[in-house]
Amino acid sequence: MKVRIALAQVNPTVGDIDGNASVMADAVKSAQAQGAGIVAFPELSICGYPPEDLIFSRDFIVRQRDAIENLARLARKAVVIAGFAEEEDGKIYNSAAVMREGRIAAVYRKAALPNYGVFDEKRYFTPGGKATVLRTGRTSAAVNICEDIWVDGGVAETQSLAGDACLIINISSSPFHAGKSVDRRKLVSGRARDLRCFLAYVNLVGGQDELVFDGGSMIASPDGSMLCRAGFFATDMLLADVNLDEALKLRRDPEFAARQSSFKPAWPVPAVNLGPIPDSRIALKPRAAPAEPKSPEEEIYGALVLGTRDYACKNGFTDAVLGLSGGVDSALTAVVAVDALGPSRVHGVAMPSRYSSRGSLEDARALASNAGIDLLEISIEKPFGAYLEVFSGIFAGLKQDETEENIQARIRGNLLMALSNKHDWLVLTTGNKSEISVGYSTLYGDTAGGFAVIKDVFKTMVYRLVDFRNAKGQVPVIARSIIEKPPSAELKPGQTDQDTLPPYDVLDSILRSYIELNLPPSEIAAAHRDSSLVRKVVGMVERSEFKRRQSPPGVKITPLSFGRDRRMPVTNRFRA
Repeated sequence: MKVRIALAQVNPTVGDIDGNASVMADAVKSAQAQGAGIVAFPELSICGYPPEDLIFSRDFIVRQRDAIENLARLARKAVVIAGFAEEEDGKIYNSAAVMREGRIAAVYRKAALPNYGVFDEKRYFTPGGKATVLRTGRTSAAVNICEDIWVDGGVAETQSLAGDACLIINISSSPFHAGKSVDRRKLVSGRARDLRCFLAYVNLVGGQDELVFDGGSMIASPDGSMLCRAGFFATDMLLADVNLDEALKLRRDPEFAARQSSFKPAWPVPAVNLGPIPDSRIALKPRAAPAEPKSPEEEIYGALVLGTRDYACKNGFTDAVLGLSGGVDSALTAVVAVDALGPSRVHGVAMPSRYSSRGSLEDARALASNAGIDLLEISIEKPFGAYLEVFSGIFAGLKQDETEENIQARIRGNLLMALSNKHDWLVLTTGNKSEISVGYSTLYGDTAGGFAVIKDVFKTMVYRLVDFRNAKGQVPVIARSIIEKPPSAELKPGQTDQDTLPPYDVLDSILRSYIELNLPPSEIAAAHRDSSLVRKVVGMVERSEFKRRQSPPGVKITPLSFGRDRRMPVTNRFRA
């Protein structure tokens, strides 16, 4: 038995039920016109993922059901599978509707609810209790949702062994972090091989607040080989013909047959008869296999661009504005914004002070010219002088310190926010993860803004991303003078970051160990042979939670980001 599967890798907007349904309807029509017998959409695609506390709105749930029923009317030639949230007897489920012949033929409810990292599904959903399978003539298929295939011995095993499913369709909304696409491919390939089935995995794409979904939908064969794969960081329609007889043949293996006969299911296995799914008579147009990211820098850069574009556009911003200091962080943020929105929609602002070097202003001008963006130049000397005058009596007899430094940063923040108010531009902040970790930032100054593009990018990765972006063009957009200058906030004479912080390669190593690997300071100190430095860095991290709590959202690109992943109390006397 052959069937053509279409995996519709769509980019929904959370809460835009009508808009999402319209995009999905167009995809159903397109897939059916190309002979698809099965069309599958990602997890919670009708409402967007994650919907968070919108789930508690009854109207939000009701409107999803209405949209799914309308979508079902289009399911004439194909079986259509789409994710939605549903309510029954006061319980809410993360569900997949299976639609055929103009109606909802079956509903599968997600069994494994993730409750770690960025996931909080047990707050919202009740786990499903059935391993439903779909009878399609002489073969069976099954639908499950995201986490269901990540769990060893989970519902997928029951559907395959007890339900005899030789095709499993997993609808997913799996957020990006660097390297995760490799983990997904290994998982899908391994599950297909272990269960002797075709495994079609459709993933969400797009940005939602801090999260980015990178797509990479795929179909694995029963021997574990990858049949085909969709693109990354872009919407896509993956079409493939699968011959389910290949799975049936492999499942006759005596060892697998014995495993089936002795298997004891953990869930009931109800069967819904869908009837045969006809083979397509329409020739499938060949398509080139999409290129996978060739390096961590390429996939991280793609995530930053997509996350920035969708955050701006889905929140109604056409343009963005940022301060250009002449440093590497603001340069990287600017080129990401240009690649996300286009150069005409990105506005740089240079705000020199008495401590700004001539080279920094020249570098900001060169960056703006190379990137093709406009540059406003607004000196902060007059407002800074006015502040000093206001405080001259109050601060009399006290030496200048970070107070005066922070005043400069806050003036710049005010100027950017004024431009945002006047022109309806989104302010992009330029702080990196190394600085944010240790609180090397000014509240209501360089932290003031709407979106923090590189807040999850360590400083050492900033340089790698700059080199990657420069290599993409015929002419480097970010000058060597920006890359090679010692990092400095330029808030006092001769200042560099290393006056306060250790070299960034050392700092980032300590931060990764403490924040992402959760190692104790004593173990980190043993590796670095400098316990006083480790204690200093860890102390800076622990004292800076109040700043991080008030910072804008930004793209998650590491396995453990601030905000959604790492959640520490602000009021906290524990010291590691």
